[in-house]
Amino acid sequence: MISFSSLDIIVILLFFSVLLTIGFVTSRKTKNDSEDYLLSNRKMGLFLFVLVSVSTWYGGIIGVGEFTYRYGLVSWFTQGFPYCFFAFLFAIFFAKKIREASLFTIPDKLSEVYGKQVGLASAAVVFILVSPAPYLLMTANLISMVFGASILTSLIISLILSGSYLIKGGFRSNIYADVFQFFVMFAGFIIILVISIFSFGGFEFLESNLPQTHLSITGGTSPAFIFVWFLIALWTFADPGFHQRSYAAKSGDIAKKGILISIVFFALFDFLTTSTGLYAKAVLPNLTQPIMAYPLFAEKILGSGFKGIFYAAMFATIISTLNSFLFLSATTIGRDFIFRLNKYSKEEKIKSYTILGIVLSGIISIIIAYLIPSVVEIWYTIGSLFIPGIILPVISAYYQRLRISSKLIIAEIVFALSISMMWFDFRKSLSSILNEIEPMIIGLFVAVLIHTFGLLRKSVSLDKR
Repeated sequence: MISFSSLDIIVILLFFSVLLTIGFVTSRKTKNDSEDYLLSNRKMGLFLFVLVSVSTWYGGIIGVGEFTYRYGLVSWFTQGFPYCFFAFLFAIFFAKKIREASLFTIPDKLSEVYGKQVGLASAAVVFILVSPAPYLLMTANLISMVFGASILTSLIISLILSGSYLIKGGFRSNIYADVFQFFVMFAGFIIILVISIFSFGGFEFLESNLPQTHLSITGGTSPAFIFVWFLIALWTFADPGFHQRSYAAKSGDIAKKGILISIVFFALFDFLTTSTGLYAKAVLPNLTQPIMAYPLFAEKILGSGFKGIFYAAMFATIISTLNSFLFLSATTIGRDFIFRLNKYSKEEKIKSYTILGIVLSGIISIIIAYLIPSVVEIWYTIGSLFIPGIILPVISAYYQRLRISSKLIIAEIVFALSISMMWFDFRKSLSSILNEIEPMIIGLFVAVLIHTFGLLRKSVSLDKR
């Protein structure tokens, strides 16, 4: 049973109040033109770039606690290290190119290279991938836990906390809200880890009280299990948030350096969250609900006030991702659908379209989160089905040698998605060996096959010339 003192509630409410105040105060400087509303006039400096990149990276914090509790260090090796590795490659090979393109979204780039149809197809995929629904659900679950509100009421409150200031302030409010949340999330996890070390001891305590596999980076899992998680981390190349922040940076150098510096903070926060999960397993070894690892561990070791700070940190970690995904989703609706499909649209209308996108995306996310009350299920379904078809088109858009025909790119997006869906539905009726092959692997195989065919055909055409 989790209880909260009056001081804990005051700390959490103070966090919400400061968050909303920062969001609305910074919104006053936002102008109506699309460059300012969508990308803060492309003037994001290195300091802001790093803090926003780090704060928006960890929306699934409750899941991190569960995964670490269940499997130990393999949580970092599958869900921390691969993303840092691909983020490094993104910084080296894409950040400058994206900033030099001076566009707004991934569909903008794909439209420029492959045409309007590919742009619209990619916009549909991106809209699904940046769905705020899982983060809205996690925030709502925490609100329900703390305040005892119904899940529907908590979903509505979560949307207000993350989206109200975006309507007026756009990306600028998004930036400064996330900067504040960066400091809160680090403060909360530093506090709980320091108290854990002083209360129970250091590595020797963990070594004596954890299953042996929990301190192995592979955790006794199969190479195939680890390989699948590395494939999922390929999503980094097509992460709309990385593209958005690269477009918003003052220069390509800031985008590149910003991501490289962010990786250091990714590693630090991974250390804090993974260590906390290991202490939770060592101290509370028999939890029937591992998803509650962080909350129940906080209940056991944190006193009044400190527990409020830790919950504020969990809220900050989730909401910083929620508001970013909500704005990305709204941008996709406003710029990549309404603006692109309406031939009479004018640039100055993009802000109005994006505000409509915030409202629509929020309503859709509430419906999804209410009907599918499982974060893992939402993540798994979206990731498995929609990531394979978008990765190679995005990569090839920035490298001439990797480009293929627009028709084949459309086929790649459609077939990778369709076959992933078919495998998702039918694999349960197959033999046990085939049943273990993830839909994402099938989708990536199809995408690579089509893209390779396109490259070979282009090579033959060039030889004939």
